[in-house]
Amino acid sequence: MAVRGADIACEEGLAEYDVRWPWNHVAEWGRLRPGLTCVFRVKDEARNLPWVLPPMLAAADHVVLVDNLSTDGTAEVGARVAAECGAAERYTGLVYPHRVSRAGQEHLATEPHSVHSLTHFYNWSFSHVRTTYSMKWDGDMVLTPEGVGVLHDLAWQLENSGAVVAIPRHPLSIVSDSEAWLDLGFRFLEPWIYPMGADFTFVKAFEWEVREFPATSQRIVAPEGLVVELKWIEEDEFAHWTSVADFENSRVPRKRREWQVYRALMEGRGETVEGLVRIQAPPGVHIVDHVVHTWLPQAPRPLVRRVRMDP
Repeated sequence: MAVRGADIACEEGLAEYDVRWPWNHVAEWGRLRPGLTCVFRVKDEARNLPWVLPPMLAAADHVVLVDNLSTDGTAEVGARVAAECGAAERYTGLVYPHRVSRAGQEHLATEPHSVHSLTHFYNWSFSHVRTTYSMKWDGDMVLTPEGVGVLHDLAWQLENSGAVVAIPRHPLSIVSDSEAWLDLGFRFLEPWIYPMGADFTFVKAFEWEVREFPATSQRIVAPEGLVVELKWIEEDEFAHWTSVADFENSRVPRKRREWQVYRALMEGRGETVEGLVRIQAPPGVHIVDHVVHTWLPQAPRPLVRRVRMDP
């Protein structure tokens, strides 16, 4: 039987980086099996992966980690952590060796089917999923123990439902091993989990890529307190954007909030930002472990109380 060619050919003519969707290649790869695969697209996340990967490997059936030009050993750390968790057979490490356009104007100016496009990068990454559900996840997002349980339970409940799942995340700006600021003044909520299929692929939007889904899809919203997003304040939080000037006129309120918090912390005035909570870890406990395992599970709900955003 002849093997079907590319479903989305990259304009550079690099066959290895054409997108071939699994549902169009059943004769070659077989049908998608029930389950949930988490897809990471990462660059220089070696510092975060020891916190990020173990809970995700416990929650998902499979993990695909796509390394994009890291210089800190991200790919090696990912493989090592998976092996240490006894999950090497449920972990796939891939390399995407092309410079990807930064979000904002640079992304907007890039052809959607170029290997340099965020859209093509995401579609190529997700084309390696072999389960019926997939999950977009970032290399700085840590599940709490409650989050592991919720995702593990969802994996079988979603089967054949066609539903998408939105999960709130809580940005944690880390000042030191013992101090951080948790943003509970804005509801960071977006869809992360989708069925695999032709109606659920990525398309180009103005600032970044967007995953499409039918308007008829059921939308499930997970509870708060399941995920923290690690932000080390000594690192450039916005290096993946064309220009920080984009935030001043951004149509996306969450980017304006992230920029507001970042500037306040860099200027030493975190206490002036409504909804930003300072947390101190006890001696001998890392702040990430304290927030994930103790502070956040014990915090009263609702966690997030929205504050007014400046126009």
